[in-house]
Amino acid sequence: MPRLQDRVAVITGGTSGIGEACVHLFAREGARVVLAGRSEEKGKGIEARVRQEGGTALFHKTDVSRADQVKSLMEAARKHFQRIDILVNNAGIGQQTPLHQMEEEEWDRVLDINLKSVYLCSRYALPVMQEQKGGSIINMASILGLVGFPGAGAYNASKGGMRLLTRNMALEYARDGIRVNSICPGFIETPMIEKELDPETLKDLAEAHPLGRLGKPAEVASVALFLAGEESSFITGSDIFVDGGYTAR
Repeated sequence: MPRLQDRVAVITGGTSGIGEACVHLFAREGARVVLAGRSEEKGKGIEARVRQEGGTALFHKTDVSRADQVKSLMEAARKHFQRIDILVNNAGIGQQTPLHQMEEEEWDRVLDINLKSVYLCSRYALPVMQEQKGGSIINMASILGLVGFPGAGAYNASKGGMRLLTRNMALEYARDGIRVNSICPGFIETPMIEKELDPETLKDLAEAHPLGRLGKPAEVASVALFLAGEESSFITGSDIFVDGGYTAR
């Protein structure tokens, strides 16, 4: 039997990179997936491909930094599928600006999309999970929530905050049968980092991972699948590093 048969998963940032990989993998494993993103063209395309593959998917255009749109996302998930079993807080943006040159608007945008969105999405999904007496929330953090990286002050702050918020939520909702964990990827071959970093920097970063390469979105999605399913039923409040050994030093 598929590992997520008939479960309902909401995945933010589901139109590219790690989020898109999670959408396809979860759907193949039997989940009914609600994918959120800002690009309707990309979202509808992924929704159609999942259905062509025999899965179930629903795209909902969402700016995860806005409470009204996040509330609408969770209401749509419940309206169409009656429940929310899994929430993958994956939406995020990168940033490469030294702190002394960063405008306040850029700081706010990074923190709103990367961290505030975790609060908002969880805020509206948790009551549904409490009512069901169970659920799994997976927060897509980063190795940069543990180690610094030049020019990424706001990103570092957002991902570090996400890791600690994960622990808070794990303790606060354990008695409701809700598990909360974070995944901390290393540098992954996604459109986001390919846009933010030049080829020479990407080559240097690949060599900085002891395994000698960047990761792939599917490798992160497989860990999210593990955390979403019953195999991880005694894991909560944990960070799982998918980083090719980057933080082992």
